[in-house]
Amino acid sequence: MSAKLKGRRSKAASLVPLALLSAAWTASIVGADSVASAAKNDGSDLPDGSAVPSRAIKAPASVPVPGAIAPAVPDGAADATVAGASTSGIPSVALSAYQRAAQIIDAADTTCNVPWELIAAIGRVESNHGQYAGNTLDSDGVSKPGVFGPTLDGKNGTQAIMDTDGGQLDDDPVYDRAVGPMQFIPSTWSSVKVDADGDGRRNPQDIDDASLASGVYLCSGDDNLATRAGQEASVFRYNHSRAYVDLVLRIMEAYSQGDYTAIPSGTYGGTIFSPSASSTIKSRQHAAKQHSTSTSSGSTSGSTGTGSGTTGGGSPSGSNDAPSTPKPPSTGTPLDQATQNLTATVTQGVQPVVDTLSTLAEATGFCNSQLNAISDPLNLLNGTMASLCAPKVEDKTEPEAAALIPNSPCAVLGWLGLPLPLVC
Repeated sequence: MSAKLKGRRSKAASLVPLALLSAAWTASIVGADSVASAAKNDGSDLPDGSAVPSRAIKAPASVPVPGAIAPAVPDGAADATVAGASTSGIPSVALSAYQRAAQIIDAADTTCNVPWELIAAIGRVESNHGQYAGNTLDSDGVSKPGVFGPTLDGKNGTQAIMDTDGGQLDDDPVYDRAVGPMQFIPSTWSSVKVDADGDGRRNPQDIDDASLASGVYLCSGDDNLATRAGQEASVFRYNHSRAYVDLVLRIMEAYSQGDYTAIPSGTYGGTIFSPSASSTIKSRQHAAKQHSTSTSSGSTSGSTGTGSGTTGGGSPSGSNDAPSTPKPPSTGTPLDQATQNLTATVTQGVQPVVDTLSTLAEATGFCNSQLNAISDPLNLLNGTMASLCAPKVEDKTEPEAAALIPNSPCAVLGWLGLPLPLVC
């Protein structure tokens, strides 16, 4: 048996330490007073009990956006985006999420080898690290007010995708929209969602959860992401666009060479493309240059260790006042600098994740999938059954709901209180 195949099949055997790994890493990032990790410690791949799929997920995580390579990168802006990798800084909470996601995934699946820079590159092109369209990342890593892609209704060059989440994630009960910093289509999110920070929720707007979910997506199947071929294949599955793949890998290479800076969350770190921008790339660059000029007199630039650019924000230039936080050391990674004053104490009180069919639409969708899986050669079941089933499983977890639904057509009819035909 090859080492690679053995590694894939032995995932579960190497997972018990992941709870501790996730807890220690999370606590070092968010501090001793925060929840450390969602760890069931039940031998599953990931801290909250989720697993890395052994088969590659083929459904895309995000879809091409009209007039853009990706939501945060308009057509024609690829070179400028790569060139600005340093000056368009990565918020420290996002940088922590990317690096933590890669470490957890690579510990869970030693055959995947996804670099954190690849996850970060996807975060850059999809949402400028959770900052797209006027969003900011709060101290918990949640994009506020929320990152939403265009309505996927088939108009204006969009792909038509009917609603799959009852509007629960994307606020649209008719069509789907990609959501969160990593721009997951709701149906794909349902396959990779994970609670990465132990807050008891699987939230696509939370960059911790979204980054680890991206790692789950990229590592599904048997691609080795330490290779160019594996990277291209996995990123193309993520978004079926060659231009998207090329840009993501170029940004990944820039980050891998240390061409990035860590900035405080909520700090402007370079050009952020607006979804409603109609001006040319040249005028956008001119506006960004004016912004940089107007703020440079009130900011301090400096080395970031491995980064080659300058940081955004800081103390007023020329001031003799000491900064409010200790000055970062001249060496070390941006993550070291961002977390140098935080304790690595692991706290207790982790909240378990309880996903329920909390809406009638979600319950109906679950009933549809369960009923369609039942062998029904006599066609005793029909499309109306799901609407009768939904109230019976609403507010139940999926395993609880699955246990309630019978596995034969006649039993389903009886469970729903419907008349039984003679064949039953």
